[in-house]
Amino acid sequence: MPAAAIPSPAPELSIVIPAFNEEQRLPRTLAELERALGRRRGEVEVLVVDDGSSDATASVVRAFRASFPLRVLANPGNRGKGYSVRHGMLAARGRYLLFTDADLSAPIGELAKLRAALDAGADIAIGSRAEAELIQAHQSRFRESAGRCFNRLVVLTLGLPFRDTQCGFKLFRQEAAARIFPLQRIEGWGFDPELLFLAKLQGWKVQEVPVVWAHAPGAKIRLLRDSGRMFADLVRIRWYALRGGYRRAAARDAAVA
Repeated sequence: MPAAAIPSPAPELSIVIPAFNEEQRLPRTLAELERALGRRRGEVEVLVVDDGSSDATASVVRAFRASFPLRVLANPGNRGKGYSVRHGMLAARGRYLLFTDADLSAPIGELAKLRAALDAGADIAIGSRAEAELIQAHQSRFRESAGRCFNRLVVLTLGLPFRDTQCGFKLFRQEAAARIFPLQRIEGWGFDPELLFLAKLQGWKVQEVPVVWAHAPGAKIRLLRDSGRMFADLVRIRWYALRGGYRRAAARDAAVA
């Protein structure tokens, strides 16, 4: 009888990258992660979540020879960024869990700022583009104005105090991620405020951290189409909370655990 496989120890850091048709941008991103984190072999894992891509996204990742564990997770079709992030974060094994965009708009070196916030006592650290002097390449004025308007709606609707909820660069302690992500319901672009709203409901300490950021061409969000959906997501979050849905779901999870 063959000996049972010995499970490998959990890594210190998991990096989750949601990806939809990212065959062009992922090679540069993975190479940058290799350069910055390759010496931490065994301490880092990278999970690329393929959101039903019609290009060679999955093949590009599988062909990349990294010095850290690199996995591709496949969604059942094109489900949205929120679904992809949840899929990756629930599959990740690290002590600390980062999700970042496929274009690495926030350089991986900025991770040190988020980790410092956790070391100082936060449970979740969220990158913020609110400091203009740290923005190396801006979005269009229209997109930036729309982002500020959406963030005001987040404050008014959900009572969150953050200046930038949408930056795709967020770090979680494993304990916080394990409590928050199973309750996430929003699968599209409006998932970030839901995560932060759940953190508030559960009493996790969230620190907003200004990071260097550069807009990269090829963004998948379509402003006019997706803005309405994101606002509708805010209403759904508020309504579900008012009906006690999140608290009931949390109680069910606790009972199962």
